[in-house]
Amino acid sequence: MTTTDTSTRRRFRFRWILLAPVLAFIALSAWAFASPIGAGPDDDYHIVSIWCANGGSAECEPGSETNTRIVPNSFVRIACYAQVESRSADCSYEYLDDTTPMEIKRGNFAGEYPPVYYGVMHLFAGDDVQVSALAMRVFNAALFVGLATALFALLPVYRRRTLLWGWLVALVPLGMFIVPSNNPSGWAVTGVGTAFLALLGWFESTGRRRWALGALYLVGGVMAAGARGDAAVYVIGATVTAVILTAVRTRPYLISAILPVVGIIFAFAFFASAGQSGVASSGFTSGGGGATNPVAGDAGVEAPLSGFALAAYNLLMLPLLWTGVWGTWALGWLDTQLPSIVPWAAAGAFIVVGFAGIGRLDWRKALATGGTLLVLIALPVYVLTTGGDQVGANLQPRYLLPLIVLFAFLLVTDPSRGSGPTFTRVQTFVILAALAVANLVSLQVNIRRYVTGADQQGLNLDDGAEWWWRGFPVGPSAVWIIGALAYAGLVAVLWHQLRRPAALTSVEA
Repeated sequence: MTTTDTSTRRRFRFRWILLAPVLAFIALSAWAFASPIGAGPDDDYHIVSIWCANGGSAECEPGSETNTRIVPNSFVRIACYAQVESRSADCSYEYLDDTTPMEIKRGNFAGEYPPVYYGVMHLFAGDDVQVSALAMRVFNAALFVGLATALFALLPVYRRRTLLWGWLVALVPLGMFIVPSNNPSGWAVTGVGTAFLALLGWFESTGRRRWALGALYLVGGVMAAGARGDAAVYVIGATVTAVILTAVRTRPYLISAILPVVGIIFAFAFFASAGQSGVASSGFTSGGGGATNPVAGDAGVEAPLSGFALAAYNLLMLPLLWTGVWGTWALGWLDTQLPSIVPWAAAGAFIVVGFAGIGRLDWRKALATGGTLLVLIALPVYVLTTGGDQVGANLQPRYLLPLIVLFAFLLVTDPSRGSGPTFTRVQTFVILAALAVANLVSLQVNIRRYVTGADQQGLNLDDGAEWWWRGFPVGPSAVWIIGALAYAGLVAVLWHQLRRPAALTSVEA
């Protein structure tokens, strides 16, 4: 093959990779349309908090007390179908236009959550709840894709595979559901992953790219810490692990380390100001609003536990909490149970890629990865035990998802600045096919849950549909097919980036 032929093939493949952001956006947008307004966990709380942010709006007025607000009844009843998996979302039609004023206490009126996420989402809040909430979801999908694309373009070539494998194995299905949602946990996931990768690139790059990556680190950190108090802690963890992986005893490095110090200060300030910080000392002791994992049943044991027995039980049952990220827990209000093929395929892909990453280990990576794993063990066990809870109550997988994303990135990071985990053609195909199947099945099941209720089955989601977006010209079956094909197309165009040596990738960069 001539040099000209080789150059032509490389240019052709590079054009295909340009489709990746488009396909990723379509795949995430399909998930944005795959559930009605209010379908995310505690979305009634978050929807009210968004409309009441920045001093309120025409739909949110001051109540009779400092911790109450007057909102339309549609906000209060927006999740009328929640926690009854056989009930479709058709009841939302009854309440969507109900403007009857209701005084409520359920909202971020006492600073339980940081203000940044709600403040930004408030910019999309209008008098049409459906259009406004969908605009927020699509914006969040675009924000994730934009940040990931910017990182791909700015990071050193040998870190691109870290970016791709980390996001791929950590997001299906819970991340695909939560990132393009109205829930602040989506920003926590996007922000923590972005902050870690950008800071890694900050220490390993030079020139304009380095400053751009520094800016992305601050953006990711503010996103996560400004969305959830616990995510502020994860930002600090992501910052510390990036420093561990890159630290050298030189004056230029110490000057560069000013940026992560600033990031940690900002993250700590957000954490200290959020009411969620009290969970660290008292656990989930309020006794209200906690959801139970439907897979685990009624707490999983017959008698209440306390002290060492409770801690031991939570430690032994902890993997069930972790694997909820890949589908062992139901989606939404924990009322959309997924078939076993989803967690088997998604968790299997994570385990295979993670073990391959462990093969590239030095003391820095061992320290950073081991420390993150220790937090993944100690934090949930401590919080649950302190609050008198067992795995399956209150603490949900979405709270740990940003930390699992960080763990995934650490596993696939090559400490020698090589290309990261490599697999044969067959191995790569099996991993990517497993992720595509998990996304296809979970997206279909999630849409089915709302259009007819989970008590009806069948591939044709249009048949007997009781709910769908008013005025939206694309039906539920089409959204499912388009979203599934977009994700399959995404992993297909990423194939060469995941397979080829870093040296070849650098020639094309």
